[in-house]
Amino acid sequence: MDKELLADARHRMGRAVEAVKNEFNTVRSGRASVGLLDRIQIDYYGTLTPLKQMANIAAPEARLLTVQPFDKTTMKSIERAIMESDLGLNPSSDGQVIRLPIPALTEERRRDLVKLVHRLAEDGKVAVRNVRRDCMKDLKELVHEGELGEDVERRAEAELQKYTDEHVRQLDELFKHKEAEILEV
Repeated sequence: MDKELLADARHRMGRAVEAVKNEFNTVRSGRASVGLLDRIQIDYYGTLTPLKQMANIAAPEARLLTVQPFDKTTMKSIERAIMESDLGLNPSSDGQVIRLPIPALTEERRRDLVKLVHRLAEDGKVAVRNVRRDCMKDLKELVHEGELGEDVERRAEAELQKYTDEHVRQLDELFKHKEAEILEV
């Protein structure tokens, strides 16, 4: 029973780390990344549709993204959605492809992005700790009901703490990597 709880906790902690990693991909750094456009939704015949389902997105150069819509009639709505997003990108279109030049970040904007990434990393750590708290509560209930012994509970709590420390360390490494990427001039 305790093994199942620990396996579930480890899985949920891993998902929290993956969610933070995906959020980091949507934060703009100095170079072009196709993950930058993951959050953009297009109004396609009354339905909000992710941009990556409507177009081929590529990064042919370090400071350029290209968006090639599958349906050419959606060009204007894609351009509008990109301009209205918080990315600060200005699309230019030739009728076939939308080009998104990635401007260099100012020092102030870099600091703001580092703060955002730090907050995302802290949210991830909170999620990992919440998983630990829930698992600890479940272990205590099992001991209280007599299904587990206290020595098994202590071993499981120690193992759970190892998992927590490992996932928090992963989040710290992700943050340091993304911070260096943002501050790179």
